[in-house]
Amino acid sequence: MTAGASDLVEVSDLHFSYGELTIFRGLSLRIPRGKVVAILGGSGSGKSTLLKLIGGQLAPAAGGIRVDGKTVHELGSRELYALRRKMGMMFQASGLFTDLSVYENIAFPIREHYHLPEELVRSLVLMKLDAVGLRGARDMMPGDLSGGMTRRVALARAIATDPMLAMYDEPFAGLDPISLNVVATLIRKLNDALGLTSILVTYDVSESLKVVDYIYVIAEGRLMGEGTPDELLNFTDPYIDQFLKARPDGPVRFHFPGLPLKEELKLG
Repeated sequence: MTAGASDLVEVSDLHFSYGELTIFRGLSLRIPRGKVVAILGGSGSGKSTLLKLIGGQLAPAAGGIRVDGKTVHELGSRELYALRRKMGMMFQASGLFTDLSVYENIAFPIREHYHLPEELVRSLVLMKLDAVGLRGARDMMPGDLSGGMTRRVALARAIATDPMLAMYDEPFAGLDPISLNVVATLIRKLNDALGLTSILVTYDVSESLKVVDYIYVIAEGRLMGEGTPDELLNFTDPYIDQFLKARPDGPVRFHFPGLPLKEELKLG
C-alpha cells in the first residue's frame, strides 16, 4: 500500500523477539485512515503481538511504529496514555469484567477516561449497546451471555469512547456461523458509521475477505503478501495460495521448530 499522509498507523522495518524466539524480521506495513484492514496469519505468526506493539505494551528491538504521527515506543507514560485514549481494543477472549454487568462493562472506559455526568454516561452506554443490538441485555452478567453476545458486548466496549483506531484480536474465534457473520458485519458498519480506522487480526480467511478493504498476510516474521481481497485471491505465491485456500500441503509448517524427533528421543 502506497505511503501517504492519510496513514494512521505506520510500521517500519519492525524487529521483535521474545527471548531467542524471533517474531518479526523487518515487517513494514501501513494502515490508512477510515479503512478496515486485516492482518492474516497462522497461529504464532505474531498477529496479537503486533497489536501490543501498536498499543505500546511492548517495544520493538529495532524499527518503529507511528500512530497518528507519533512514534509509540518513544512516548512518555503521560503521552502514551493520551494516545491510548484514542484506541479501542476488542480482546481475543473478549476480556469482559465478570463481576460487572453488561452496562457497567461499557460504562467503565467512559468513566475511566472522561468525567461526565452519569446521565450522559447512561445515554452513551445505551447508544453503544443499541448499535450492537444488545440494549435489552444491559442488566445481564457476562457469565449469562452466549458466545456471540459476549463478542458483541466486547465490540460495544471497544467503541465506547469513539476511538480513532479500533483493534480486534481474533473477533471470530469460537463463534457459530450466524454469530460470526453478525460480528463481521457490525465491524464493517460501525467502522463506516463512526469514521473509525479498524485493524482486524485473524486467521479466519473467508469472513475477513468479505468485510475488509485491504489485507496483509504475515508469516515467519515478515510480510508474505498484501492486496485487496480480490488481488490476494489471484496470488500465485505458494504460501498465500495455501493459507487462503486452506490447502493441507504447502510451505506452511505444522510443527514448531525443534530437533528432529529421532534426535530428541535419543537425548532422553
